Amino acid sequence: MGHFFRLVYIAFTVLRFGLDEVALSGFRQRWVRAMVYVATIGRRLQAPRGERLRRALEKLGPIFVKFGQVLSTRRDLLPLDVADELARLQDRVPPFPGVQAVAMIERAFGRRIDQIFKAFDPEPVASASIAQVHFGVLLDGREVAVKVLRPGMLQVIEHDLQLMHTLARLVERVWTDAKRLKPREVVAEFDTYLHDELDLVREAANAAQLRRNMESLGLVMVPEMVWDLCTPAVIVMERMNGVPISQVPRLREAGVDIKKLARDGVTIFFTQVFRDGFFHADMHPGNIQVSIAPQTFGRYIALDFGIIGTLTEWDKDYLAQNFLAFFRRDYKRVAELHIESGWVPPGTRVDALESAIRAVCEPHFDRPLKDISLGAVLMRLFQTSRRFNVEIQPQLVLLQKTLLNIEGLGRQLDPELDLWNTAKPFLEQWMNQQVGWAGLTDRLKNEAPRYAQLLPELPRLIHQALLRQQGPDPAQLALLAEMRRSNRLMRSALLGGAALLAGAIGLQLYLYWPY
Repeated sequence: MGHFFRLVYIAFTVLRFGLDEVALSGFRQRWVRAMVYVATIGRRLQAPRGERLRRALEKLGPIFVKFGQVLSTRRDLLPLDVADELARLQDRVPPFPGVQAVAMIERAFGRRIDQIFKAFDPEPVASASIAQVHFGVLLDGREVAVKVLRPGMLQVIEHDLQLMHTLARLVERVWTDAKRLKPREVVAEFDTYLHDELDLVREAANAAQLRRNMESLGLVMVPEMVWDLCTPAVIVMERMNGVPISQVPRLREAGVDIKKLARDGVTIFFTQVFRDGFFHADMHPGNIQVSIAPQTFGRYIALDFGIIGTLTEWDKDYLAQNFLAFFRRDYKRVAELHIESGWVPPGTRVDALESAIRAVCEPHFDRPLKDISLGAVLMRLFQTSRRFNVEIQPQLVLLQKTLLNIEGLGRQLDPELDLWNTAKPFLEQWMNQQVGWAGLTDRLKNEAPRYAQLLPELPRLIHQALLRQQGPDPAQLALLAEMRRSNRLMRSALLGGAALLAGAIGLQLYLYWPY
């Protein structure tokens, strides 16, 4: 019943904010149009459509706000007025009262606010779907940012996720493509990442790992966590000062090289994905700033580490080979990789899949980013994958989402950016490190401690292996047979002696037992 009432509420919200103009436009049934007409009699829509969509998403809760955040980066797919309005979801979600935030902080640390901070601003500087951020100063004078989880978030998200799981099961029953698209696995993956985002200690740990990974690159800054003040509901971190990456005119005035910034963003993304297998998976403009301080001028500042994607070594190798094959226009290799990985049925013809992939990708090479819509490419690939029964991999959903975020940022910073040529040298270098001589040398260095322990034992291990392979020595076989015969004789003697002893005792009892 809870799911039913939630569906009713969603439908009511869609009608209240006039979203039926888009959401139900595909229905041709007269009874559907009649129901909508009756339900909207007397409705007056005065606000612009973008504002109505933003307010509806805010009304529906955090999962829908997350959806709006992803959409806001796709200005090639949305009208500008809608994209501008959805961009407000990134850091301007209505906040909860500062008094409530102070109470949560005091409850989390078991101390009064003045015993933790020298100064604390109850007015939030950013308010998102999951938490909001306040600035403060610790007793030792360090400037910090305090992230406080929204109260009651777990119950709200649990309810919506249960609804999504129910809908996924329903989709699997009624949709022919459900087996290939794996809706239940995708929802389960989304469920995991949302729960991770609700544990702020996990977010702090993600930030610490990303900070270590990115330290040597020198292109991105990650705030340091104050571990003594980190709990599941409240975390305290180093305060970062920068300009939001969406404010391109202000960055230009400060002297930031925007084209280099765009290239650096691609480098950071591919480094996180292919070198580390650990990447920031919520890279919308609200979570990225640029430093204009003299010591760190032009560096990215990453914020909000609730959603982090991870890839296995197999995933990284497979993706890198696919990217390189795409950049080299080796569509046959792309088709072979899909078949080798099991993403398509083994009986699929390589030449047919190769031809289909070529038709999708070839028109987009040698063109600037402003003339390429990755969303359109993905839609074409989706249609092609349906034709060849390609199974969608749930573990790559976050990577696909992040790739769309990167495209949106690149389009915003430098529409002339050539995404292919920017990424190709990086991937070639990475592949050389993985499968070339450099990769072999690195792996030998990593395995050297184990080899040092194994080498002295190697002759004995080889000797034992040869013995197992060739079988035992004939002399050993004869000795073993003799030992077995001796054992049999000894057992027979013992049994015979025991029988004689028992017989003698029985005879004595029979002869001398008193009647």
